[in-house]
Order: sequence, then structure tokens, then C-alpha cells
Amino acid sequence: MKTETGNAVHDNPAPAPDADGEVISLYQAHKKIYPRSVSGVFANWRWGMVFLTQIVFYGLPWLEWGQRQMVLFDLGARRFYIFGLVLYPQDFIYLTGMLVVSALSLFLFTAVAGRLWCGYACPQTVYTEIFLWIERKFEGDRSAQMRRDAQPLSLDKAWRKAGKQLAWVAVALWTGFTFVGYFTPIRTLGLEVLQSSLGPWQTFWIGFYGFATYGNAGFMREQVCKYMCPYARFQSAMFDKDTLIVTYDTQRGEPRGARSRKADPAALNLGACTDCSLCVQVCPTGIDIRKGLQYECIGCGACADVCDTVMDKMGYARGLVRYTTENAMKRQWTRAQTLRHVLRPRILIYTSILLAIVIAMGVSMALRTPFKVNVVRDRGVLARIVERGRIENVYQLQIMNATEATQKYRITAEGLPGLAIASENVVTVDSTQAVRLAVRVQAPYDVAAPGTHPIRFEIESMHAPGHLTEKSMFMVPR
Repeated sequence: MKTETGNAVHDNPAPAPDADGEVISLYQAHKKIYPRSVSGVFANWRWGMVFLTQIVFYGLPWLEWGQRQMVLFDLGARRFYIFGLVLYPQDFIYLTGMLVVSALSLFLFTAVAGRLWCGYACPQTVYTEIFLWIERKFEGDRSAQMRRDAQPLSLDKAWRKAGKQLAWVAVALWTGFTFVGYFTPIRTLGLEVLQSSLGPWQTFWIGFYGFATYGNAGFMREQVCKYMCPYARFQSAMFDKDTLIVTYDTQRGEPRGARSRKADPAALNLGACTDCSLCVQVCPTGIDIRKGLQYECIGCGACADVCDTVMDKMGYARGLVRYTTENAMKRQWTRAQTLRHVLRPRILIYTSILLAIVIAMGVSMALRTPFKVNVVRDRGVLARIVERGRIENVYQLQIMNATEATQKYRITAEGLPGLAIASENVVTVDSTQAVRLAVRVQAPYDVAAPGTHPIRFEIESMHAPGHLTEKSMFMVPR
């Protein structure tokens, strides 16, 4: 695996050659990479993920669930609508569970087949593919782009460059608009855009997210993967010798060299690799897969697709560059043997833990009480003696209705003999709303010794299944 080493600056500025005689510079000017378009199995999978992720991202905010947006994170009201669920900040545990599931899924996919997330579903990869497609529509494929960039400015070059930039900006702004549409109703947001009445924070986040999309996918591209993304750095900790990775078969491919289609490679003492360098030309990060696994490789499989195309033209067997494991390459396993070794204990453990967490979250959400209650003793009103010599304490109850229908709740108090609610014990709460009310609780004067005594409030939904118990303290004065 290719690794990075720290280099100290010495008095002698001249770069020193490494063990292989290659001169390594401390600083390297960025050279634009012109990825060649490619077709094949992995390219189809990659574009399939592009369509799937973008249909979900762009389309989901426009779908409705009843009388509201299907997915809406209303930060102002502190309510999060996800399909039929209404979550509050108190449901933060579910967000934690989702993050744990995402992390374990990432570990599982990486352990099975390397950087599948990077190559097929990462937003950086997805939007780079979209922006590259737009670029090719205006400027042509790799050779045409390189030739046009080397020419002086002309009318043809100017309108192609300008058209490309305008298309990029349009996609970036629409992406920023959609992103903000998850946090404010998107139909209202669209109306505000048409009326030029956007608020400051909507304007900022549309511009910020749009600019990030435009810059990362249009200009930075592979630099995000190579220098900014931490995932490329710790991927080696999740790889082992049975992880499926994009690999060049050196035993079959070497020695490489050009030849005609009719030539016999054995007679020329050549391997299957024709040294066409197409695998380098199609790579979005500009690496040569024939040098082995490198941290810049995002596992997209573009080199495997183009190599299979060359092998077909030459009449050779496919798979010179393919997804395989280090052990399979050394021991010349068949595909069936390779897949059997992929299902190793590590994968089974990851899968078991992931399924357990998903099932636990599902059960928890299914059994989740559809309302929440907070009880706070009113410290502004001390325990007092009221009519008939009874002791009264006042509490502040906040009841949050987490359903999308109006609900009624009955409140009772238990814990001391003769304890009763002296105020209204039935409260009505509108859908997805919260109500704060003062509850007066009374007990006989001689119910207990002076001091504080534990009691509990029982809150029961009258229209839907649900029951909560909240603890508090009842004060008996001296």
C-alpha cells in the first residue's frame, strides 16, 4: 500500500531521490486531471447510484405526508418530521442510533469490498460525476478538452466554457435550494425565492451549500479525496487480506508492452497488459492501478471496466484488473473460493452487531410512547395550607403531543395517602404541540412527617395507547 511519510526541511533545498531513484518534491503544483469517459458494469452501477441518490435527495422534500412535508427538520419549532414520525430534541437517542448504524455500515462495506462508499455513493463522487458529464457535453471527452485548453481563447472556447460554468452554477444553486428545503418547507421556500423575499439564513445556506458543491465537484474534485477526506487515511485499518479491492493481476499482466491484435504475447515474451495507459486515463484521481493499492484509489472500478474493454478487443480473457483479494491473488483462488473467504468472522460480527442495533431501534420506535411529559415543582409557590387544613403543592407540567392528531390526557398523582389533583386533571393538546400547565396537588395535613416525600404523576392518553410515569417530590411544611 502506498503511504505518506513526513519530510523535514533541511538547509539543502535540493530534493533527494528515494530508494527507487524517484525524485520526490516537497511541493507539487496541481495538474488538472481529465478523466476519460468509460462504460461497463461498474460504470453502470456508479450511474445507477447517481440516479438513485439524486432522485431521493431532490425528490423527497417535495413529497407530502398528510398535510405536511414528508421529511422536514423544523429547527425553529424543534420538531423533526420523518414520514409518520414526529421527533423532538428529547429523541436524540434515535439520532445517535442512526449515526452508529451508519458507522457500522461503513465499516462493514469497507471490510467486505473496500471503499464502496467512496466509489459509488459519496456526495463528492456523485456530484463530480454529474459535473464531469456536464463538462463533456460542452467540451467533449478527454482528448478534446486537453486540445481545447491548450489553444488560445476563441469564440468557440469561450461559449463552451461559459455554458459549462452556467450549468454548474445552476446545478449547485438547485442543490443548495434543495438542502435548505429539508429545514424549511420547500414550497414556501420556492415561493420566497420567486418573490425575492428570502430570509438571511436561507440565503446564506443556499449560497454556502451551492458554493461548496460548485467548488468541490467542479474544481477540487480528486483533491478532496486525496487531501481533505479523512476516510482515505484510516481505510487501511479496515482492510485485510480478504477484503475485495480493485487489483491489477501482475502475474498475468507482466511484462507489459504494446503489440498488435494478431501477435502472440507468449512469442513476444509479454503479459496480457498492452501498456495502453487507459486505466490511468479513466481514473478520477489520476493513479496507476498497476502500481498496487494506493490511498488515492476510491474503488470505483473505472480501470476494471476500461481494461475489460481492451481485453475484449485483443481477444484475451477479462479480469486483468478486477475486484479480488490479496489472498485470492496469491493463491489463485476461483471466484467462488474468493467469495467464501469474504464471509469471515469479522464480517459476521459486524453484520450481527448491525442487525442487533437496527432491530433494537425498530422495537424501541414501535413501543415509543407518543407523548412526553416534564414535571417541575413550582419553586415560586411553597407548600401551603389551604381550606379544610390540606397541604397544597404546585407543579408545572409540560405535555408534548408527538402525534398528528389532537389528544386528551388524564393526570393523576400517587405516592401518599389521600393525595389528589385539586385542579383540572384533563388537558387537551393539539397535534405536535406542547402545553404547559400548573397542577395543584393536595394531601391531608397529617399525611406524613414534615419534609419532602416522593410522589409520582401518572399521565394517560385517553384516545391513543400510551402511559407515562414521572417522579417528583411533595413538601410537607413544619
